[in-house]
Amino acid sequence: MTAISSSPEAGPDAAGLHAPVLAWFEQNARDLPWRRPEAGAWGVMVSEFMLQQTPVSRVLPVYEQWLARWPRPADLAAEAPGEAVRAWGRLGYPRRALRLHGAAVAITERHGGDVPSDHAHLLALPGIGEYTAAAVASFAYGQRHAVLDTNVRRVFARAVTGVQYPPNATTAAERKLARALLPDDEERAARWAAASMELGALVCTARGEDCARCPIAESCAWRLAGKPAHDGPARRGQTYAGTDRQVRGRLLAVLRDAVTPVGQAALDAVWHDPVQRARALDGLVADGLVEPLDGGRYQLPAG
Repeated sequence: MTAISSSPEAGPDAAGLHAPVLAWFEQNARDLPWRRPEAGAWGVMVSEFMLQQTPVSRVLPVYEQWLARWPRPADLAAEAPGEAVRAWGRLGYPRRALRLHGAAVAITERHGGDVPSDHAHLLALPGIGEYTAAAVASFAYGQRHAVLDTNVRRVFARAVTGVQYPPNATTAAERKLARALLPDDEERAARWAAASMELGALVCTARGEDCARCPIAESCAWRLAGKPAHDGPARRGQTYAGTDRQVRGRLLAVLRDAVTPVGQAALDAVWHDPVQRARALDGLVADGLVEPLDGGRYQLPAG
């Protein structure tokens, strides 16, 4: 069997991918709360914010707590942004909590408290980029959009383009390919978006891909080429220990656990290097995650 063509003249054989991947998804899709009908568009949006750079296993408990406390955007919008940061816990990248709060406020003010279904309206919300707008429109409203996360990009890079990894940043060529691979039918396109993402998360993983379980292994361009090693720019690794991110996390942990403003001495106790600690605290203030008060005290943002 020949590899799926990705030449500009021929275009990718999308139909050869759709049926096996969709059939695989029907049998292997995880039962995740944001995929259930009762999650609604707000549940989908919350999950998309939380899942950015954070694995499902860490998101699940926080997601459940979040939706129990704030089942609608208006419920979150009525709270101080600092409460969103507090509830975000240790998911990491806490600016996502502020952005989700800002989106909830905008949804409440502009759309009567309902997450808009129109892609352009979603994209106009604060904190919403192209990926999140497409994901919500597709997963919540069943629309036809190319949803390109890391998992999808890796599946397309291997199956169609024939390389081990996609570029570090999403390219115009990847977007064009993703659009070309979309089924014409809206419902099928939305299912395809979820299925290709799940395939990358469970089978076509970054390390230790399981080709024996892959429904499109026989036509995968990368596998048929002998799985050539990645020869592009070095892939970015994520370090944490000893970085400003770790210091920021420790400072925020103190503030999340406090019911009253925190003094400087309590923050000084979390990290040994005063220069790095001060830099991390200044960064949190600049990002709007921490609010300085008189007397050298700090708290999560009140509004």
